[in-house]
This record gives sequence, C-alpha cells and structure tokens, in this order.
Amino acid sequence: MVMTTHEEKMRTVRFRVGATPHIVVNSEICRNECSVHACVYVCPANLFVPLDDGGILFNYEQCFECGTCYIACNQEGAIRWSYPDGGYGVTFRES
Repeated sequence: MVMTTHEEKMRTVRFRVGATPHIVVNSEICRNECSVHACVYVCPANLFVPLDDGGILFNYEQCFECGTCYIACNQEGAIRWSYPDGGYGVTFRES
C-alpha cells in the first residue's frame, strides 16, 4: 500500500458544481438566534465565514458533503442540507 499525505489526497478531489445549492444557510436565523456558530468550526472545508453583523457567509462549491454543519447546527431551520443532484458534487479519486 502506498502512503500519501493529506495534501496529496486532496489534490485528487474533484467538484462538479450543480446549479442548485445542496446547502442553504438562513442568515437571519444565524444573525438573530445563534451565538455559537458551530458550523464555522466544524466544517472540514472551512466554507463558513462569520460576518460582522452576526450572519454567516457560505460557499457550497467546495463542499465535501459530509453533513457536519447540519448536525452541529443548534438552530432549527438555520441550515437546509440535502445531497446534490445526481452527477454533481464531490468525487474522491484514488491517487
């Protein structure tokens, strides 16, 4: 078995971005009801950015589709998560 580093594996990841986001963040809920913003800290792709006004900026294009943000979110309705449409999303390839 050939050992590879995390960086080498990540270079093999491919994203096919769909027109419809598979994750939607309700910034109003984040801004008005959430003080923790767990999604910022648990996302392995670092796709959540806290804004000065308390909201969250999110970019779904590089998402690993792990669902960690959805599970960690403590505010009902703040994150709507589903799998991308067929043929879209992330592909992990062997190096």
